[in-house]
Amino acid sequence: MACSKIDPALHQAKKPDWIRVRLPSNPVFFSTKALVSDLKLHTVCEEAQCPNRWECWSQGTATFMIAGDRCTRACGFCAVTTAKPFALEDDEPQRVAEAVRRMRLKHVVVTAVARDDLKDGGAEHFARTIKAIRELDDAIVVEVLTPDFHGRDENLRTVIEANPHIFNHNLETVERLTPMVRSRAKYRLSLNVLARVKEIAPAMTTKSGIMLGLGEEETEIFQAMDDLRGAGVQVLTMGQYLRPSPQHLPVVEYIRPEVFEQYREIAYRKGFEYVASGPLVRSSYHAADYTPGSKGH
Repeated sequence: MACSKIDPALHQAKKPDWIRVRLPSNPVFFSTKALVSDLKLHTVCEEAQCPNRWECWSQGTATFMIAGDRCTRACGFCAVTTAKPFALEDDEPQRVAEAVRRMRLKHVVVTAVARDDLKDGGAEHFARTIKAIRELDDAIVVEVLTPDFHGRDENLRTVIEANPHIFNHNLETVERLTPMVRSRAKYRLSLNVLARVKEIAPAMTTKSGIMLGLGEEETEIFQAMDDLRGAGVQVLTMGQYLRPSPQHLPVVEYIRPEVFEQYREIAYRKGFEYVASGPLVRSSYHAADYTPGSKGH
């Protein structure tokens, strides 16, 4: 859905006191920012206006966004620029690996804009980045957060065969709201992507996330949990949708922290191995808190 089609009659809920963002004071924040700038890298922290970027960068962590900062899709929730992308930068995988080396990271998250302009959707670029990181140290946990690649098996295999430890693809929202929230992406296609990854690589950890506060019903949230478990997903993140600008979808409701905690407990009862649930939780927030094979409850 293009942002211009957002219904102006939808109201914007008032931001509550528990949505607070701590501003940077730690010098590590500024050194991380300088490193990213020096290597001419993009991070989802900045491009998607993540509310946790101050905290994460102050701890010396960042989520790298490859394949440029221009997306071919126009999702109603996302702050990343929609425009015709530039050509892929051939040395970007090595620059990401260099950032990982300098930051001495033990858990790396790599995501990307949707590249529908490319035949493989950017799958080979993902694979080259994974391989560059793993060549540094095979013990580094590599987590990828990918687009749907239109569900094409050959593209999924390209990424899987590079052997990331965690394959994350976000469901983003409940089925009813998907046409309004996501551009081109389909609820069932995303579930099929996650299920197919598990079929191709049963030992690989799969992960997904949903945003709350867009007008979903509680029963729909539980159905999304069941659908993800049915696709074999082991790790779930749930966070509050925050409106990036007046041109994006409004927040219908701010979910209270105690409700997020209730959803977390319910998700564990449904069989997820690890669940991160809270107002400021995002796909890669505290990603290193989970190690494949561990239990989080």
